[in-house]
Amino acid sequence: MYLLGEFPIKRAIVSNIRRASGTRQYRRPCALQNRLYSQVARDSSETPTTFSNQSRIPRLPIPTLQETAERYKRSLLPILGSEDYARAAKAVDEFVSPNGLGEVLQQRLHDLDKQEPHNWLEKIWLAKAYLEWRDPSLINVNWWCEFRDPAGGILKTPPPRGEFSDLQLSRAAGIISNLLTFNDGVNSEKFPPESTRQGPLCMNQYKNQFGTTRIADSPADRLITTWPATAKHIIVLTRDHIFKVQVLGEGGARVPIKAIEQQLRTVATMMKTAQQIDSPVGLLTGEHRDTWAAARKALEDLSPENRVSFNEIDTALFAVCLDDYSVDTNIDISHHNLFHAFNGRNRWFDKSLQIIIQNNGRAGVNGEHSPADAVIPGNIFDNILTIEPQDPQNASTAITLPPPQPLQWVLDNKLINVISNAKANIQKAIDNVESVLLHYPEFGSNWLKSDECASVVKLSPDAFVQMVLQLAYYRHHGEPVPTYETASTRAFLHGRTETVRSCSVDSVAFTKIFDDKDAKKEEKLASFTNAIKAHLEYMIAASSGKGVDRHLLGLRTQIQSEEEQSRAHIFTDPSYIQSMYFKLSTSNMSPGDNFYGGFGPLVPEGYGINYAIGKDNIKFSISSSKTVSETDSVAFRKTLKNTLNDLRAII
Repeated sequence: MYLLGEFPIKRAIVSNIRRASGTRQYRRPCALQNRLYSQVARDSSETPTTFSNQSRIPRLPIPTLQETAERYKRSLLPILGSEDYARAAKAVDEFVSPNGLGEVLQQRLHDLDKQEPHNWLEKIWLAKAYLEWRDPSLINVNWWCEFRDPAGGILKTPPPRGEFSDLQLSRAAGIISNLLTFNDGVNSEKFPPESTRQGPLCMNQYKNQFGTTRIADSPADRLITTWPATAKHIIVLTRDHIFKVQVLGEGGARVPIKAIEQQLRTVATMMKTAQQIDSPVGLLTGEHRDTWAAARKALEDLSPENRVSFNEIDTALFAVCLDDYSVDTNIDISHHNLFHAFNGRNRWFDKSLQIIIQNNGRAGVNGEHSPADAVIPGNIFDNILTIEPQDPQNASTAITLPPPQPLQWVLDNKLINVISNAKANIQKAIDNVESVLLHYPEFGSNWLKSDECASVVKLSPDAFVQMVLQLAYYRHHGEPVPTYETASTRAFLHGRTETVRSCSVDSVAFTKIFDDKDAKKEEKLASFTNAIKAHLEYMIAASSGKGVDRHLLGLRTQIQSEEEQSRAHIFTDPSYIQSMYFKLSTSNMSPGDNFYGGFGPLVPEGYGINYAIGKDNIKFSISSSKTVSETDSVAFRKTLKNTLNDLRAII
């Protein structure tokens, strides 16, 4: 079978599909979820169980060829000249013509759908978007988020480098305990199922957050996860040392937060005389996946101690990184510690969740993307931070936990050299990424939904921000650009995401007229309204499983011969690659009250933009590559801020 990587396309966008950060398209049942912490230890016949709605959720549809063809051609109009568009449209029409190749591949997709237990896309997506992706997960795949500071604030004068603080250890223990409570809720199916006005949402991704690890392998990685997640330990990293730390008693019995804090204090005490490791194995998790796969196998073959250490890491519920330092409290700087730690050290980037706490008490997370889209850990964080900290009601002070156990590694000279090279490669990648934040305080969803706005133009806050980004990019770069926004498909069984192609004919018309001095205000607002409407139509289609990108991906994977490949002009035409070269890769993680986050750019010449629309503010993160002359995150931030001000003024 001719798979995705076998087509002649740029390496940088082999996985145009990897940025699936999970736009929130539903109302979260926060009141019900917060009750989890008082209900999880006892039966609740009044609340539906976590997975009780799964049998009611429909399967992901396969769009018709005609639906996808028409929507795809519309998405090409704003980015192609007339001659290129005519050629591309001809290739599309030929592909979907009666008795054409498209019908053959479409039938294979339907046959595949009959064989798959949940949906036709699930395995294709996991493989193509993540596990076959060979560039490093660090920056390219992993996401980060920064938690709000604790109620009492962080330490204004943290301990010197090399020391841990009481606030750091107590906050880490509280976060750990709350995560364990959440895991209990999912294991026991007492976490309330989520839904929208349209119906229930698939809860399957919650099974993939605890005890989950991406395993470097060749030619594709593997993902291991268990549900219920019943491991009793986590891993704790500090100064590149890794400890197995038991946080639950036998049978998953809970202990007070103070008992977990004592475990962390034991680690801190053990570190008083320990030096940072010269050749930390954790650095390899930030390397090229093929290099890491070969090194992991070599480590496993070299020593049984290494195999034991891997097993403890892979099966741990999650990771906790205790950093014996604090970085500048300026958010433009502090979030880099969560993004990449400035040097990639004291991290294990293959764990689904690794909580990171500095010695001033500031905390956040770095997450591996393949198990779930960011809305899932986002909901977890909203829950654990809303009640930070809270002892479980069923905690027992009678339980004695075994002391933390340092994991051992055996290395040879060849592996030491591989780690040394990884250190250099990681530093080069980190030095190339520029990431800045814009916390815009002038307005948020309250104003965007207000009568004042509605009397002028009907706004969706998300569509508003998408059009702000379209206008800012056009102002800054002088051209429209293919844009990726994530739509959730959790309305379908094991659904994940679909692409919203935010750049449309209407958005381009809006960006061109807005700064036209001869255009009247009414004309600008009318164009803005049309652009908003077009975006909402695509969002609805994508959320309904009728987007372009996943269907085309599925069709491509069904090509079985060189002869079929030679006839697939829709995929070999330059327009296909051009339309997926998303120089704007965006994701909505609203509301951002408890945390905000970000990710790296999807392509070298592009920006990675995460945003969270709060009631009275909007938080943006903007990343780009320093070695590419046409992108500049700091300059783009200024343009974005001015654009927000200008749109507010005209409304």
